[in-house]
Amino acid sequence: MNGTPRVLNRVLVGILGLVLAAAGVLFMLLATVPAVAQWWRQWSSDAYRHASYLAEQTRIPGRQESWLWVAAAAVMVILIVLMVAWLAQQGKGRANMIVADYEDETTPGEVEIGGGVAEQALKAALAGRADLAAVTVATYEVQGRPGLRVRVYPRLGVSPQLLAAEISGLIESLDSVVGRRVPVLLHISGGTRARFSRAERVR
Repeated sequence: MNGTPRVLNRVLVGILGLVLAAAGVLFMLLATVPAVAQWWRQWSSDAYRHASYLAEQTRIPGRQESWLWVAAAAVMVILIVLMVAWLAQQGKGRANMIVADYEDETTPGEVEIGGGVAEQALKAALAGRADLAAVTVATYEVQGRPGLRVRVYPRLGVSPQLLAAEISGLIESLDSVVGRRVPVLLHISGGTRARFSRAERVR
């Protein structure tokens, strides 16, 4: 429901995991297999000679430094900018208001209702239920319009259909309170949070 690039995050995490796994296997082989250690010494020696040759051939006129260092610095700056842009996308889409710029026909002016009001109202209505392990409510902006994401963790044996119907009734009551039909994404999930809760389970 938010603008977090989940697919990109998974791809980057997968690539990072593969790189770290490959590095770990290489280090283990270097420490345990003499042939691999010998290959590494030969390869690193050749790589160093090649890098030294490139540095000699790419010196800046009138200076001892190679322009490859300037290129490497430029690449690092680009990577930093891309990382900042990637971090800025995490969690994007959160909204502070559930109702904004609302004009009543009988009362002049504007009414703004914070998302925290709706979030706390739903949490309070669902709190203490024995058939729920946890509840989270958050306000997001979707296509320029604020909405709610309700995530509930039912215990074992709870009917998702009945639970969805009961929460839908609470959401309709919330709509009548705020004076506007609020878009809601209801997510009913299980997992370890519901499986291993210590509270009594409904079966």
